[in-house]
Amino acid sequence: MKKIRYGRFEETDLGLSAEDLMQMLGDLMLDSGFDGWRELTMEELREALKRALEEKGEFDKESIERALDGLLAKLEEEGYLNQEDDPEKPVKVEITDKAIDFLGFKTLKDLMGALGRSSFGAHETRDLSTGVESSGSSKKWEFGDTLNLDASATLFSALQREGLKLPLEIEYDDLHVHQSEYQSSCATVLMLDCSHSMILYGEDRFTPAKRVALALSHLIRTQFPGDSLRLVLFHDSAEEVRLGELARVQVGPYYTNTRDGLILAQRILASEKKDMKQIVMITDGKPSALTLDDGRIYKNPMGLDPLVLSKTLEEVGRCKRAGILINTFMLASDYSLVQFVQKVTEMCKGKAYFTTPYNLGQYLLMDFLNRKTRTIH
Repeated sequence: MKKIRYGRFEETDLGLSAEDLMQMLGDLMLDSGFDGWRELTMEELREALKRALEEKGEFDKESIERALDGLLAKLEEEGYLNQEDDPEKPVKVEITDKAIDFLGFKTLKDLMGALGRSSFGAHETRDLSTGVESSGSSKKWEFGDTLNLDASATLFSALQREGLKLPLEIEYDDLHVHQSEYQSSCATVLMLDCSHSMILYGEDRFTPAKRVALALSHLIRTQFPGDSLRLVLFHDSAEEVRLGELARVQVGPYYTNTRDGLILAQRILASEKKDMKQIVMITDGKPSALTLDDGRIYKNPMGLDPLVLSKTLEEVGRCKRAGILINTFMLASDYSLVQFVQKVTEMCKGKAYFTTPYNLGQYLLMDFLNRKTRTIH
């Protein structure tokens, strides 16, 4: 049952917390695909908040009008937005990283709702180590092991050797230590297709993809703090974007330069010192562009171009040799895309999912969590 906190009614805030306000604004932002939220004036934010409060249906228009200034001030005090005050321009509002992280939590909660109850933890593997938390059998101590002594096994070993006598002499060979499950760390690069096809034909595939990226970012920050997540956008070329900028990202140029995305992702992962490395690619189209040696962009949207395909698969091969797993989530099922993804999956022993914008989040998060519970050899 939802708990309701009662308190003295104040017209300046309508009894709403900053989190309540962000929840309402978050619904508007996610539903609109974040369009227009990058360059927001204070007046536009004021109107958006007013609309959100009216849609809630719990307050009359006069009360909302009187409370708006106080509510906006509360959002700023709590660190959800910043104002850029230029006397010659309309007051601009910046949605802060704290607000983006809040949206990530909201998205994660929504996406995980379809998966039932789930218990998160670090990345368990089949290997054993000698950590502090014991969950496996004990073993003889070896140089370099954490001295998490198993007193019972150590004493039993000494008694077997010495017999029942006092004082009991314990030697190095008698020492036994508890084993714990070895927990690995993972570096992930999320490759997000932002070519123009992601919003063509009246179907928005880009907003669900951004929802997933927000949720994945929050999941790693809160449940796998030893991990890293970096974001790469690919279109005519490729670029790394800060996760804090994710909500503001929009669809870019027209073509799909998967090769440039893979090159940049490998460069990023090469600098990461993690046990596991992976690329999660969300795309709705086959590779249709590549950057030539002279810097020009070669483009061919018709079918699988042999040059584009061969150069892209060269990078897939480099990923395989570097031990980088590639998991691909397809938002379309045209023949050329399926052909390409099947080849990538075969080469890198990754996973491929045929999915839609409506169940993308569920599939991605299920795969991410399930893959983390097994050892990658």
